[in-house]
Amino acid sequence: MKIAIIGTGNLGASIAKGLITANAITSLYLTKRTIENMQDFDGYKDVVLTTDNIEAVKHSDILIFAVQPRHFENILQQIKPILTEKHVLISTITGYSIDNMEAIVGKEQFLIRAMPNTAIAVGKSMTCICSNELGKKRLKIAEAIFNRLGTTISIPETQMQAATVVCASGIAFWMRLIRATTQAAIQLGFDAKEAQQLAMYTCEGAANLLITSGNHPEQEIDRVTTPRGCTIEGLNEMEHKGLSSSLIQGMVSSFNKINTIKTEQL
Repeated sequence: MKIAIIGTGNLGASIAKGLITANAITSLYLTKRTIENMQDFDGYKDVVLTTDNIEAVKHSDILIFAVQPRHFENILQQIKPILTEKHVLISTITGYSIDNMEAIVGKEQFLIRAMPNTAIAVGKSMTCICSNELGKKRLKIAEAIFNRLGTTISIPETQMQAATVVCASGIAFWMRLIRATTQAAIQLGFDAKEAQQLAMYTCEGAANLLITSGNHPEQEIDRVTTPRGCTIEGLNEMEHKGLSSSLIQGMVSSFNKINTIKTEQL
């Protein structure tokens, strides 16, 4: 696949690393206003670093946009004259609707929104995608790309803001929970490196149990808890202190913030 990533910041670089690792490219153009800090990609076969979005678009069929929302409209206006019927436009920009994209480049383009997370760099992203009417014909292409980099779900565009909280912001939420587990392990007597290993791989194991079994979390909790045991004692204390409610309230607050981001950035 001939792919261009327009805006190789943190997310764009993560996508690029994932694509390179998965051998998913025929060519890969990476654009940024300054390319000095993209030297990690120097030397890779078929990877081109450039500050020229026009060059990247002309040499690519699939365009993945990972720029800041305030820059997206200008970039679409810039590349509009050279778009062809072969181009598939995939936006990862939070809060920028398909209607807004169509208003600039037209309904005759294949338009897709994708919401991956930074775990895409290690092939473990949970990516949600949606499209305009024409873009439905190219959803399989987006799925093929992002399934190489994790797992993909197609959802209505009305759920994309919520998906951002659950999947993209969710990485940070899970990191904080892993950090807290690490801190607890240190307090219980493990050194910092051991504590983080215990936290990381226990978290990975819990997720894989659910993925493999298809069980509800409470089913797996029931396997661990025993009457008057230490696990239920700990769980109940966490709930008394508001673990679940704090997490839910935090995610709802994050969702509410998304709805104000675009207004604040304009």
